[in-house]
Amino acid sequence: MASSTAALRSFHLDEIWQDVCQGIDQIYRQRAMSQQRYMQLYTVVYNYCTSHGGPNGGRPPVLESTQAGGRRSRNSSKQTPAPLGTTGAQLVGKDLYFKIKDYVRKYMDDLLKDAKHLRDEDILAFYTQRWEGFAFSSKVLDGICAYLNRHWVKRQREEGHCDIYSVYQLALLVWKENLFEPLQQQVTSATLRLIQRERSGEKINTRLISSVVECYVALCFDEEPSGGDSSSLSLYKTYFERQFLDDTERFYSNESHEFLQQNPVTEYLKRAEQRIMEEQRRVQSYLHESTEDPLTKRCETVLIERYLEQFYSEFRNLLTDDKQDDLARMYQLVSRLSNGLGELKKILEAHIQQQGLAAVEKLGDDASTDPKLFVQAILDIYRKYHALVMTAFNNDSGFVTSLDKACGRFINDNAVTKSSKSASSKSPELLAKYCDILLKKSSKNPEENELEDTLNQVMIVFKYLEEKDVFQNFYTRMLARRLVQGLSASDDAEAFMISKLKQACGFEYTSKLQRMYQDMGVSKDLSEQFREHLKQSNIVLDIDFTAQVLSSGSWPFPVQPAFNIPPELERCVQRFTDFYTGRHSGRKLTWLYHLSRGDVIYHAASGSRYVLQSSTYQISVLLLFNQSTQFTVGEMQEQTQIKLDTLVQVLGILFKSRLLCSDEAVSENDLQPKTVVKLYLDYKNKKLRVNINAPMKSEVKKEQESTEKHIEEDRKILIQAAIVRIMKMRKRLKHQQLISEVLAQLSPRFSPKVPMIKKCIDILIEKEYLERVENEKDTYQYLA
Repeated sequence: MASSTAALRSFHLDEIWQDVCQGIDQIYRQRAMSQQRYMQLYTVVYNYCTSHGGPNGGRPPVLESTQAGGRRSRNSSKQTPAPLGTTGAQLVGKDLYFKIKDYVRKYMDDLLKDAKHLRDEDILAFYTQRWEGFAFSSKVLDGICAYLNRHWVKRQREEGHCDIYSVYQLALLVWKENLFEPLQQQVTSATLRLIQRERSGEKINTRLISSVVECYVALCFDEEPSGGDSSSLSLYKTYFERQFLDDTERFYSNESHEFLQQNPVTEYLKRAEQRIMEEQRRVQSYLHESTEDPLTKRCETVLIERYLEQFYSEFRNLLTDDKQDDLARMYQLVSRLSNGLGELKKILEAHIQQQGLAAVEKLGDDASTDPKLFVQAILDIYRKYHALVMTAFNNDSGFVTSLDKACGRFINDNAVTKSSKSASSKSPELLAKYCDILLKKSSKNPEENELEDTLNQVMIVFKYLEEKDVFQNFYTRMLARRLVQGLSASDDAEAFMISKLKQACGFEYTSKLQRMYQDMGVSKDLSEQFREHLKQSNIVLDIDFTAQVLSSGSWPFPVQPAFNIPPELERCVQRFTDFYTGRHSGRKLTWLYHLSRGDVIYHAASGSRYVLQSSTYQISVLLLFNQSTQFTVGEMQEQTQIKLDTLVQVLGILFKSRLLCSDEAVSENDLQPKTVVKLYLDYKNKKLRVNINAPMKSEVKKEQESTEKHIEEDRKILIQAAIVRIMKMRKRLKHQQLISEVLAQLSPRFSPKVPMIKKCIDILIEKEYLERVENEKDTYQYLA
């Protein structure tokens, strides 16, 4: 029965309070406490909380209706004592809880008396020292009262008593009400002054600030949660952050204004960057993390947004002076603002366009005749500003777009294009000619890898061309000549360029180019078969003869003009024609003599033997001089059937090569049908193999005209095809909508003109692909 009696023992608060009070005093006075003493205090609180106490918070329960002495218990008629170990914690703890609160309040009153006269760092040193000790002591006390927290406090809060807290939070509440509120103005002001001293360059004790901030944040424990945060931190924001941000704005407003009056914008950029970094470090060092965003925004407003106009003005100068570091710094600062970069992008775009136009204009008339010079000038501008965008502007997509727009403008509309009759087609033409220079055999041809890199650079310029169909036509004609004349520097390089064009514009864009390559492969096989046929037939041709068979629809060559082939070549041509028609019945060969070439061996009077690389027209003229040493121009024209204007140019080239001469004419302009032309018998040349196959002016001019005509015809077909595709899908469409959709669909290839689109619509109406809807003149309907 002894153990049962001990278990039922109740503890009155008055019996234990003195011991508990001494323990609390020991804790808050920060006197050393042994583990044994800590556990003793914990046990005292535990025994008190688990004792069978009544509603008076610790008096022994009364099992009868009256107490000893005849007095009735105050609650004996209202409440039946709960069984031991069930709801005892609910009933026992209130008095102890409020006793602790009273003690802490008195302790705060004593601290407040010592603090009222303190200012600046003294108040901060006092406040932070006392706070750190108080917070630690309160956690120790909270541990001693753990059982009280787990049971009585928990039950009270579950029953809706939101003003009851754990012992640690209770201590914070008392600090807040009795020390923080009376001192907060002094403490906050002193903290802000200390921060301002640090901004002014002084070394400070940042621990004082971090401890104050920790205190302010800790005192927000009783606030309602806001968003994803554990609390709204309204106390911290109200009593510290708001004033801190206002002070920050005032400080930097004054500093930035004074600094800009005494220093250039470039120096101010460094200062602003430095200040923003300092504020970010300040947050990491001693402020709460929630302050970072509002502090950064406030700094951005004061240091950057207010001076944007000056930044924009300086940005132009920095671009002109190529100050990459300063440009990068300005970009980094202005990019912090949501709409700050828009104006910088516009300025960059205008600057690049201006620089591009100036670079092309600086070339003068040479640019229109020297494709390499023109393209290199464009690439120099592109590379310079592409590097700038990549490094200084961090490859920002908006700045990349500005670069693209500017390049597109100055490449398609510049001094060279304006001086040309066909302004829009000049840039594509020059780029195609530059490709021809790169891909044609030459002593200056670069290595394979270098050539591919250069072609990649060419594709950069190609990307910005508005009239890509013009480039396609010129490139096709030049490729055709390179293939037919065997002038390609590298088959791999040709294939590489075609693959790049295909990648950029699709299969249809390069389909003709690929078919031309296929024809060259077929021609090579056919030539081998022809040689084998001659061998098997025991036929010996007097000359080394090779023919290339090209599909008429794939190659951009004009119709062959009238021409009498020399008798020396006629037998070879006939043999090949018989061989081909025998293998492919129904097919017809059309010989393009004006594109053919060959070698003529010239035995000079000096005894030297020269090999002359000539066109067929040149061969036919030179072979005439096997019959006689002189002819009139009229006689040569009659025998060769070459047009007179063409023959005159052929003779002009032979005159310049000093193979022919005339006593009556000095140049081709002096040649008349009756002019006598002689073979120059004293011909000499350091080279034994001489290329005299130079292009004729008439051919170049005709080719140019033919290309331009071909472009117009192709465009009409493409526009009509686009209209049919759109109408087939939409069935019925307004005129303006149809125009807009055609423009959008064809813009990757070229920019069609609205009058041409209207003309193509009329053609399709005539062909009965479309019709105008009755009573709706501006509406078209597709006819299946």
